[in-house]
Amino acid sequence: MAASKLKGFIEADISNALTKWEKDYLGRGSVSVKTDILRDMIIVSLRGILSSAEYALCETYEGMLSVKRTRTSLVESGVEDLKDIIRRITGEEVKSFFTDLSTRTGERIMVFRLHSDLERKLESGEFEGGREVVDAGRDA
Repeated sequence: MAASKLKGFIEADISNALTKWEKDYLGRGSVSVKTDILRDMIIVSLRGILSSAEYALCETYEGMLSVKRTRTSLVESGVEDLKDIIRRITGEEVKSFFTDLSTRTGERIMVFRLHSDLERKLESGEFEGGREVVDAGRDA
């Protein structure tokens, strides 16, 4: 399988898994999810994550802080599940996790920093993969 095609499969698998996690863990999913693998990082952009009520709360500074705090706490409470999703799909351990939310656009960015350069492994053919991608590759 070509490196760019495999990279695309992995990125799509991560997006799908995070959408499922959002629905199962947070009760609702985002409108769209885009995942990019860049060097030793997996960058995930989730759009449309705020409800109408949360947008209304964000009209005041106190409300905006409340929404950011609550949403951040919810995601942080599930961070071990998120790291497990990345490990299962990529076979790579997450070194650190960063996230932020824009209450103006309703977009969340997640960055998973890995212990190794996944993009290089994919390009060089060194990628051994997690079990979910290996299974997906057999079906393709």
